[in-house]
Amino acid sequence: MTEIKFDILGIGNAIVDVVARADDAFLSRHDMRKGAMMLVDAATAEQIYAAMPPGQESSGGSAANTIAVAAALGARVAYLGKVADDQLGGVFAHDMRASGAHFPSTALIGGAPTARCLILVTPDGQRTMNTFLGACVTLSEADVDEALVAASAVTYLEGYLFDPPAAQAAFRKAAAAAHAAGRQVALSLSDAFCVDRHRAAFCDLVAGHVDILFANETEITSLYETNTWDEAAERARADVALAVLTRGEAGSTILRGAETVTVAAQPTKVVDTTGAGDAYAAGFLAALTAGKSLAICGRYASIAAAEIIGHYGARPEADLTTLVAAG
Repeated sequence: MTEIKFDILGIGNAIVDVVARADDAFLSRHDMRKGAMMLVDAATAEQIYAAMPPGQESSGGSAANTIAVAAALGARVAYLGKVADDQLGGVFAHDMRASGAHFPSTALIGGAPTARCLILVTPDGQRTMNTFLGACVTLSEADVDEALVAASAVTYLEGYLFDPPAAQAAFRKAAAAAHAAGRQVALSLSDAFCVDRHRAAFCDLVAGHVDILFANETEITSLYETNTWDEAAERARADVALAVLTRGEAGSTILRGAETVTVAAQPTKVVDTTGAGDAYAAGFLAALTAGKSLAICGRYASIAAAEIIGHYGARPEADLTTLVAAG
């Protein structure tokens, strides 16, 4: 049997994040819906970038954020995602490796440029995302390293990547490789926007290929097409071995078989919600792969999420290992 070398392998959209503060008037001028994620073309991305206030630029994408936060908690991590052979692609690769992640992906040559996500944070802490996907959507089955999957305790799949058929095939290949090696597969639904576009395919993936499901209230009710939280939660309980469902200030609920664990949200001042769900998944998986109880996993997750939303950007500024030890 293959030795476990990594606790978590993330597979997702490799995106350079640009985070800047903006007011509601800026969103209105550019026809943005507050709190939503919108896909934009290259020309629109350039227009928004030129109009944005100065921002912070770093490697990003949902699963990449999760991997970086998990690394900060001491987990052994790896990441697969597609960047171009350009300046931003180099920035992304350097950032990921500097965070402690193994990043073996080969760059795309002669195609679309590296993806970028332009994130506007309003004074109420809401983030509005405009994403140009570029090279990241070219990830395919050929980019899935089955040996790396087999050497990872959990392979974590990012719902944002689920749009292209090639990526869906890559997800299924990764899931099959993980299960063949006796490993687990985790999925984040990422956004109700993603679920609405591919509900049938997501339902098939969740029921047939996923062991651990991460979703917030909007995403899980969208997946099962119900307005009732309780009904959606029970559907998730039946579909996966472990469902981890978040509800913002109301905390989170963890479901495993007949077991239900409720975890309170950590009190914090909300500055920027960018990456809160990514950090939550990181804390949970870092604790889970370390053999912690579900209650402890939820506590790690809540502490990590609270640290992230207490400042701008999706990467931790405080020492997370100290925070979870004290919390």
